[in-house]
Amino acid sequence: MAGAGADHPAIPKAQELKARPGKIRIDLHLHSEYSPDSRTSLSDLIARCKEVGLDRIALTDHNTAEGARELARREPDLAIVGEEIKTTEGEIIGLFLAETIEPRLTPEQTLDRIHDQGGLAYLAHPFDLRRARFDPRRVVELADRVDIIETYNQWSDLAANQAAEAMAVQLDLVRAWGSDSHAPPELGRVWMDMDPYSGPADFLVKLRAARPGRSPQSGRSRRA
Repeated sequence: MAGAGADHPAIPKAQELKARPGKIRIDLHLHSEYSPDSRTSLSDLIARCKEVGLDRIALTDHNTAEGARELARREPDLAIVGEEIKTTEGEIIGLFLAETIEPRLTPEQTLDRIHDQGGLAYLAHPFDLRRARFDPRRVVELADRVDIIETYNQWSDLAANQAAEAMAVQLDLVRAWGSDSHAPPELGRVWMDMDPYSGPADFLVKLRAARPGRSPQSGRSRRA
């Protein structure tokens, strides 16, 4: 994947409404009304996914997996149960979770709890100076427990995204792009196209080869 903001022939500059044949279109970082800073209902989220052609999403509300669990009950073919968990340092997303993981644990405790559930551990916007972030040295220390690193977040600045990309290359971690959407219009601005998968382990393999994309609107608005 190219660093955020760089021109690259593999990254579409205009939004396509469907994934390439044989691929599924995913977004692994987004929020609903189960997060305190979002008012997006699950019904609106489902409708928006259909509108923009997202086949699979990880709902990653702040410090709770309950919204994602409800979404999975309603739309099992759409939802990956996730949670964006605040640790004593940065924020970590758990994917393929069974239940909520409590916040404000150490990163090591949080990563272990994700894996205890059979989930995947994903560092969100790890070097964004405006949000909970990690010291780069700590990411190196935690690398053997980390499955995925977010190398493009539409609300992070260029330097933060590029630093995450460089770290992913250094540590040979799987990369992911996330919309981090908190409102329906923000969903569909960032995506990845990947092969269909079977379970978390196969998902991680397929994600490594995923093709990212973003619309021209990506990152144009700024949230607090």
